[in-house]
Amino acid sequence: MKNRFFNYIEQLQIKITREIERVDGKAQFQKDEWTREEGGGGLTMVIEDGDVFEKGGVNISKVHGDLPDTMQKTLNVASGKFFACGLSLVLHPTNPKIPTTHANWRYFEMYDENGNVTDQWFGGGQDLTPYFLDEEDCKHWHSICKRVCDEHSPEFYLKYKKECDAYFWNTHRHEARGIGGLFFDYLKPNEEMSAENWFDFVTAVGNSFLKSYVPIVEKHKGETYTDENRKWQEIRRGRYVEFNLIHDRGTLFGLKTNGRIESILMSLPPRVQWHYNHHPEAGTEEAKLVEVLMHPREWV
Repeated sequence: MKNRFFNYIEQLQIKITREIERVDGKAQFQKDEWTREEGGGGLTMVIEDGDVFEKGGVNISKVHGDLPDTMQKTLNVASGKFFACGLSLVLHPTNPKIPTTHANWRYFEMYDENGNVTDQWFGGGQDLTPYFLDEEDCKHWHSICKRVCDEHSPEFYLKYKKECDAYFWNTHRHEARGIGGLFFDYLKPNEEMSAENWFDFVTAVGNSFLKSYVPIVEKHKGETYTDENRKWQEIRRGRYVEFNLIHDRGTLFGLKTNGRIESILMSLPPRVQWHYNHHPEAGTEEAKLVEVLMHPREWV
């Protein structure tokens, strides 16, 4: 299973980077292949200063070894031997009318002292972080999420949409990071879903990503924007940074397992602002977005 899933994310990385280069029309991804001293490595693909994307990355990794004691306690496992692989992406457009997006699909195995698999699970999801609210974009994004979930279970969309709203929540700000999408973790084989079934579901979600995001980018990439629009975008990016550094499990896992710091922090945008006690003026488009972030909606 681990080889099948890694082969899948290798091909998905190629597919996504080629399409993002096509949409941008100028910049190309730069390759950075790396190895991890404790075991494994990955391929980081970064795009910068394009016509559409100010910064982005589509990274794959495959790591193995022994988990630190702190992570063993977090995962409640007796042995620390593990394998993990996944694809993680973040895309930060220049134009504030285009949302930022993040996605991740991963697979994890744990082993006993003899190398036998004792546990396995999938995780992942995708979410959208707009700076200006376009309700049709939100409906499109969630309709794709729902469609791919419904192909596997009528219960999945509502469950994983709810988990996404709960996970991407800046508790210290009492607001969501964006308008959500899907989030799932610890998808383990059970009586209803085998490992093969979970593989099919997670890869179907991964295959749906470009259908979810690219039409939104194409719709807005030619729109004009002002310096004030950019200022607002950079203020909201600050909230994005706060979430990643305070709450994000993937960031914390990477830091606690001696992960590659450049790949872990690739998700951070290049230009960010923080203003003391900033609140948008009532009745503005900015205030409309914040209201939705404070009270997540059902979009489909």
